[in-house]
Amino acid sequence: MKHSSTLTTTLHEAYLAAQQQNWFQVECYLQQVCLSQELEIIDGEIAQQAFDLALEVLFEGDFPQKWAITKFFPTLGKQVILPLIAILEDETINPEVHWFVIKILGQFPESIVIITLANIIQTTKEADVRSIASQTLAHIGKPAIEVLINLLEEPKYRLFAVRALAHIRTIETISPLIEASQDPRPEIRAIAIEALGSFHSDPIPSILVSALQDTSSLVRKEAVTALGFRQDIATELNLIDHLQPLLYDINLNVCGQTAIALGKMQDRKSATALFEVLQSSHTPLDLKLIIVRALGWSEMELALDYLEQALHQSEQLICQEIITILGRILEPKLKTKATKILIDFAHFEPKKISEYQLKAVLATSLGELGQVIAQDILKELGQDPESKVRLHAIAALKKLSK
Repeated sequence: MKHSSTLTTTLHEAYLAAQQQNWFQVECYLQQVCLSQELEIIDGEIAQQAFDLALEVLFEGDFPQKWAITKFFPTLGKQVILPLIAILEDETINPEVHWFVIKILGQFPESIVIITLANIIQTTKEADVRSIASQTLAHIGKPAIEVLINLLEEPKYRLFAVRALAHIRTIETISPLIEASQDPRPEIRAIAIEALGSFHSDPIPSILVSALQDTSSLVRKEAVTALGFRQDIATELNLIDHLQPLLYDINLNVCGQTAIALGKMQDRKSATALFEVLQSSHTPLDLKLIIVRALGWSEMELALDYLEQALHQSEQLICQEIITILGRILEPKLKTKATKILIDFAHFEPKKISEYQLKAVLATSLGELGQVIAQDILKELGQDPESKVRLHAIAALKKLSK
C-alpha cells in the first residue's frame, strides 16, 4: 500500500507538470515510476494514468522527449498493445507519432503486432513510417518471419504476407520468397522477384534469368531490372544473350527496362544490340529516347560512335536528346570525342541545326563538356539572331573560361 501511495504521489506530480506542459518534467516523473516497479502488476487505474501521461508526452513533447518516453511504455506490459495499435491505425494522427508508436510496438513480438506492422507497410503513404515498420519487422526477426510464412499458407493473406516479407529482406526471407516466385498469381511472382533481386546468394541469379521468360510482363520487367545490377555475373551467365531478346518484348515497359539494363553492362555487344534497335524504323519514339540515354550512360567509345551515327540519321527530337546526353559525358577521355561529335554535327548538318531549340541545347552541352575546342562554334552561336541561343552560348563560354 505504501509503495502504491508513492506511485500515486509521483503520478500526481507528473499530472501537474503535464498541466503546465512541462513534458520534460513529466518524462522524468514517469521514469521514476519506471524504476520503482513494473506497472503491469500494480493497480490498473494507476497504470492507466501512467499510460495516459506517457501518451501526452508522445503527442506533445519534442523529439528527444518522445524518444525517451518510448522506453517507458514497455514497462506497462502487453496491455499497451491494443491502444497503441488503435493510434497507429488512425490516419489523422501526426506521422511522427506513428513512427514512435512503431518503435514501441517493436518491443512486443506478438502476432497481432507483426500483422499490424505488415499492414502499415502496405497502407501508409508516409515513407518514413513505412521504413521504420520494415526495420522493426526485420529487428523482430524470426518471430515476424514465422508469422508471415504461416500467412503464406492462407490464400487471402498470401499477397499481404509476400509484400511484408519483401520489405524485411533478411537472409531468412530468401526461401519463402523463392517459393513465392513460383506462385500462380503474377503480382505475387513480381513482388518476390523484385525482392530477390536485392540478394546475391545462390540460386537467385538463375531464378532471375528464368523469370525473363515469365508469361507476365510485370515479372519480366522486375527480372530485367534486377539483372541490370548484376554486371558481376554478366559473363558467367551470358546475361547479354538472355536480355537482348527482351528489347523486342511485346510490352514497351519491358523493352525500356531492358535497354537500361544493357546500358549498365558496359559491353560492346550490348551497345551494338541497343544501336540495332535504335536504327529500326519500327522502334517507338519513347523507346528510342531510352536507348539513347542507355548508350550515353554506358560511357563507352563505341556507344559514342553509335550516337554520332544516330545524330545524323534521326529526327529532331532524337537529335536533341543525343546532344543533351553527349553533354553529360563524365569520362574525361570521352569528353573531347563528344565535343568533336557535336562540332561536326553543327558543321555538316546546317539544316537540322537551324532549329533554335537544337542550337540552344548544343550550346549548353558544349558548355557542360568544357572543352576549349568548342570556343569558335560557341562564339558563332553567341551571335545568333535568336536571343535564347545567344544566352545559352554566352553561359557556355563563361564555363569554358573558368
